[in-house]
Amino acid sequence: MALDILDGPLLARRTTLGLGGKTLAEIRAASVADLDGLSDALARVGARPLALGGGSNILAADRELDLAVVSLARGGDPERAPGAAAGRVRVAVWGGLPLGRLEVWCRRRGLAGLSGMVGIPGTVGGAVAGNAGSYGRDMAGVLAGVWAWTPDAGVEFFGPDRFTAGYRRFSLVGVAGFFMIARVLLDFESAAEAAVREEAGLALKKKKAAQPIAAATAGCVFKNPEGQSAGRLLDLAGFRGRGLGGMEFSAMHANFLVNRGGGTSQAAFELIDAAREAVSSRFGHELELEVRVVS
Repeated sequence: MALDILDGPLLARRTTLGLGGKTLAEIRAASVADLDGLSDALARVGARPLALGGGSNILAADRELDLAVVSLARGGDPERAPGAAAGRVRVAVWGGLPLGRLEVWCRRRGLAGLSGMVGIPGTVGGAVAGNAGSYGRDMAGVLAGVWAWTPDAGVEFFGPDRFTAGYRRFSLVGVAGFFMIARVLLDFESAAEAAVREEAGLALKKKKAAQPIAAATAGCVFKNPEGQSAGRLLDLAGFRGRGLGGMEFSAMHANFLVNRGGGTSQAAFELIDAAREAVSSRFGHELELEVRVVS
């Protein structure tokens, strides 16, 4: 198979926040081997690459963008893989698989490690690239390795000694610029199906009660400062429910920026700047963005 080069999508239609302008092209891969042609495809398009999974955790500017979206075809069932330690199960997963589908697949097989992340949108590759997490679980906790494409080396395998991960961050050792995660190796604890299902149910119940999971958001806007909750700081600073144009900090959880309809990136950036300034002035904490800005 070969890469598909398509018309550039409007990011407002491809991001969960519903913001973002027109891009120059989309380059889509359906297999790891397809990525062998990515350098040539990017050269033909003449644009900066943007790795785009499910479009969550992205705040994109509402203007024409000199970007080529690089995406992976959706789907591809997880596969058991050798090499797991005793009591664990190793699984190889295509980066374009929706994270929710992987979570359900693991839940039905009694594989623990992802249940706290139930309800998080996006793809497996994107979740690894941002080290997505929730309720004490994150992708780094189950990650055993990745196959990633880089401009210098193409696709190669990065084991645990060649990547670093922490709170909402992930990087490949020796790679400073763009990379695309094509496939991942994950190690799960083998557990009782009922226990895994119960953990997922409790996590989802908590999220529904405390987060605007049905609204158009990009997830949490800011990372939590050490020992603090960004949502609590924003709440105390008066930003819960504060809006501008069609954008607002959620009245349900102040660290979620919501597009109520007709919102703009300009309004989003103005709200974010005002929130950061207020929290810094009142509490001395410099809030760091968790959402990824694309401009």
